[in-house]
Amino acid sequence: MMKKKEHLPIFGIGPFLVIGMAIIAAVAVLLFSYVFNIGILSGFSAIPLCAVGIILTITGIIIWFIGAVRSDMDENIKENHLKTNGIYAWVRNPMYSGWWILISGISLLWRNVWLIPVIFINWCIMTLVLKNTEEKWLRDLYGQEYEDYCKRVNRCIPWKRS
Repeated sequence: MMKKKEHLPIFGIGPFLVIGMAIIAAVAVLLFSYVFNIGILSGFSAIPLCAVGIILTITGIIIWFIGAVRSDMDENIKENHLKTNGIYAWVRNPMYSGWWILISGISLLWRNVWLIPVIFINWCIMTLVLKNTEEKWLRDLYGQEYEDYCKRVNRCIPWKRS
């Protein structure tokens, strides 16, 4: 249980989670695209995968940038304020989501259909890790305020609920 004077670590579990997801994606790229050499699309069939990959890569960078650089999150953490506006009104974890979307986009640029399940594997890992670490910390620190926030805003996939 956290005391009110304590605050969450500035980086949280982020570096470990992001590096873990990147390693999983990189290993999958190496295995499926180079070692086993299976699932690689070419020609016109690769265009949709590359287009989605580019869109996801750019979207991931934008979401991460807004969450990490433009949101003043460090100040909120230091002052123990639950941030619920800006990008945090769209997604509870924009920095992690941004990295997940970015890694997913880069994976698709390899034009390999066997990498698509890796996107969902990384999403599951991210969800499990967040539920069992930072979300527990935030529930202990903010209580009902955080519970209400969770009902309004998605954990990992940004969209505005009505």
